[in-house]
Amino acid sequence: MEAVVVDAGSKLLKAGFASPDQDPALIMPTKMKRVVEDGDGGDASMIEEVTVDPVVRGFIRDWDAMEDLLRHVLYTDLGWEVGDEGQILFAEPLFTPKAIREQLVQLMFETFNVSGFYASEQAVLSLYVVGRISGCTVDIGHGKIDIAPVCEGAVQHIASKRFQIGGIDLTNLLAQELCKSNPLMNIDISEVEKLKEQYKEHGLKRHTPFLMVRFVDSQSPILLS
Repeated sequence: MEAVVVDAGSKLLKAGFASPDQDPALIMPTKMKRVVEDGDGGDASMIEEVTVDPVVRGFIRDWDAMEDLLRHVLYTDLGWEVGDEGQILFAEPLFTPKAIREQLVQLMFETFNVSGFYASEQAVLSLYVVGRISGCTVDIGHGKIDIAPVCEGAVQHIASKRFQIGGIDLTNLLAQELCKSNPLMNIDISEVEKLKEQYKEHGLKRHTPFLMVRFVDSQSPILLS
């Protein structure tokens, strides 16, 4: 069985088997919804859905949620069978704390019973994809920006830099600006995220340097051409 490669980001989780020139078999949101039952569970109205972010700013924060997510990815989506688990390669962000790495190793061997595990930094793996072992990588993610020079497969941490800012901060800034133009509107951050993605594609196609937004029924913002 080929090894599984997992890259769990703050917004998206990418996973697939380690085959040359093959895109990830699975790309799914990292954010999860957990059902919380209040009381004895007899009343359906007391059931509440809580949004959970297993990964925050690139690092795993909710280990129970991450275990549930990985279990679904490995056994349901990628077809692993209990008792016949394979090997796994985990892409980890720059400056991952030792405690998180150790807990991830423990989770892999004690909970998922993997036959082999290896964690490699995202900067190194990014260069491997293009057939290089040295270079400077810039990883702009949903919750962070990592800049790392790599020399012969080794990240030069003393010259690397992490910024605690990413796509989610741009989304929040856009939401604030939209609220200024219509203070009475209750903006859903997910709608703002969609608007940002739409503008990104719109701007790349038409090289548009500005954003025009119209509100529909005082509820949802839409992008104007």
